[in-house]
Amino acid sequence: MDQIQMELLKQVAGLHEVPQGAYNFRVNGVGTARGTTEHIDIVTKTDKQGIDIVIKPGTKNESVHIPVVLSQSGVTDLVYNDFYIGEDADVTIVAGCGIHNGGDVKSQHDGIHTFYVGKNAKVRYVEKHYGSGDGRGERVLNPQTIIELAEGSYLEMDTVQIKGVDSTVRTTRATLSAHATLVIKEKIMTHGTQYAKTDFTVDLNGEDCGVSLISRSVAKEHSRQLFLSRINGNNKCVGHSECDAILMDEGSVSAIPEITANHLEASLIHEAAIGKIAGEQIVKLMTLGLTEAEAEAQIVNGFLK
Repeated sequence: MDQIQMELLKQVAGLHEVPQGAYNFRVNGVGTARGTTEHIDIVTKTDKQGIDIVIKPGTKNESVHIPVVLSQSGVTDLVYNDFYIGEDADVTIVAGCGIHNGGDVKSQHDGIHTFYVGKNAKVRYVEKHYGSGDGRGERVLNPQTIIELAEGSYLEMDTVQIKGVDSTVRTTRATLSAHATLVIKEKIMTHGTQYAKTDFTVDLNGEDCGVSLISRSVAKEHSRQLFLSRINGNNKCVGHSECDAILMDEGSVSAIPEITANHLEASLIHEAAIGKIAGEQIVKLMTLGLTEAEAEAQIVNGFLK
């Protein structure tokens, strides 16, 4: 990899070198490096672009890194990655995409990830998106995540997008069986004329399953954001959706939470709060010696942690 590609890799996956454990690197639409372990296999699909990640039952304390890097202007990449997580496994999966566009033509990556999480398995999934480059070409990312949680399984999904992505539509669909738990934490910051849409749909089908969707975002300058969340309580279950957003400059945020209870013992809550930074917060920090811009930056950084 060249210097630009290595910087993208560091931003989206925290990698400075080849990681331990299983990994698959995709650069400008082509797989460039791969490693497997005794318990985790990665297989190239034969019918379309993408890979199957197979994690054996009982696998513990192992990780999988599958970052995608685009450094050529005008690249359009569509990839399908399927994860098969065996029963009683406990793993961490690090994904994410970085786009550097120094040209005048749009670069785009669409990743469709499907998770089949086995009974009593536990997964932490980290996905970061990042854009760089001073070209006029757009940097576009449209991740789709499809989740099927078996009985007693747990998936925690942390997604972050805080710089350089001109347009993104983030779509997540999840189905939960009995005693399964899904936790999604999203952090987004947009600026300029960027646009970000989040679209969650969760079906709580199993008895005593639960979901928590938490989105924190900051919209600066003339950027726009749309947050959609739908939780369907189809059994005795617990569901919580929360959207907190800070507006700055001429930014715009719309939050549309929807909860539907189709069972007498479905307990569902939604919350949404949008507003500017409180003036007293800025004043307080300025009394400590910060400028107004530094005070705003400090507040935003703390909000998105």
